[in-house]
Amino acid sequence: MGYIVSCSSTVDLPKEYLEKRSIRYICFHYQLDGKDMMDDLGESMPLPEFYRAMADGAETRTSQINTEEYYDYFEALVKTGEDVLHLSLSSGISGTVNSARTAAQQIMAKYPERRVNVVDSLAASSGFGLLVDAVADRRDAGDSLEEATRWAEENKLRVHHWFFSTDLTFYIKGGRVSKTAGFFGQMLNICPLLNVDYLGRLIPRDKIRTKRRVIRTTEQRMEEHAEGGLNYSGKCFISHSACYEDARALADLVEAAFPHLDGKVMINDIGTTIGAHTGPGTVALFFFGDVRKD
Repeated sequence: MGYIVSCSSTVDLPKEYLEKRSIRYICFHYQLDGKDMMDDLGESMPLPEFYRAMADGAETRTSQINTEEYYDYFEALVKTGEDVLHLSLSSGISGTVNSARTAAQQIMAKYPERRVNVVDSLAASSGFGLLVDAVADRRDAGDSLEEATRWAEENKLRVHHWFFSTDLTFYIKGGRVSKTAGFFGQMLNICPLLNVDYLGRLIPRDKIRTKRRVIRTTEQRMEEHAEGGLNYSGKCFISHSACYEDARALADLVEAAFPHLDGKVMINDIGTTIGAHTGPGTVALFFFGDVRKD
């Protein structure tokens, strides 16, 4: 194929899917009640078990991938004789892209015949995964390394992320929602609707009462922003943290409203790195649409 498409485990796609698409990945790390763990797509700890532990009060912390880890990872890839196109978790969420870029420069200095291109995806979870999946499509269609890199840079802001939570506990704990707002939000059954802005940051957008309404509003945001409107013919991914029924309800609305989707909506689990901050109860919708500008 000429080059390797690479990402991190925060794409929140199944291991089997990544392997089928010949997409390589490097794992983030987290701590669960002080124990060091690897975000390896649910291999070492099944995700339902992880979210049960959080619901029971387990403490979680995450750490980004450092330069040394990236260096070892990239070196193993270039030693296969191929170049690398690596897409990183959004810089609006994590500084890990800087470690990846530093390691890439070091690798290219040691192996001048090889290229390691690093793209800041400005995306997260299965929105990150949707972009990586599209880059793999470009690779399979014959795009060169530089063509695929340029396409990723030019199109990454077209990946929309709309997500809501029915449990504000961990948003309050992480400081994304104030204690006062969280208290009244839970008392009034408010489900905040958030998205990812043009800098790759998580931004609260609406306060919506009841789960039924926020699910419908999330689907409506896709109607407003999807490429081609209701004629959208791209892929659609949804990820969730231990609330499959809510994700399925959203997927049903999307599939009914968008008859030309490229396959059914793909529902994935939110992995341990993102999930350590959201906790259980979050559903996120991802699709290609107009350019994110704010």
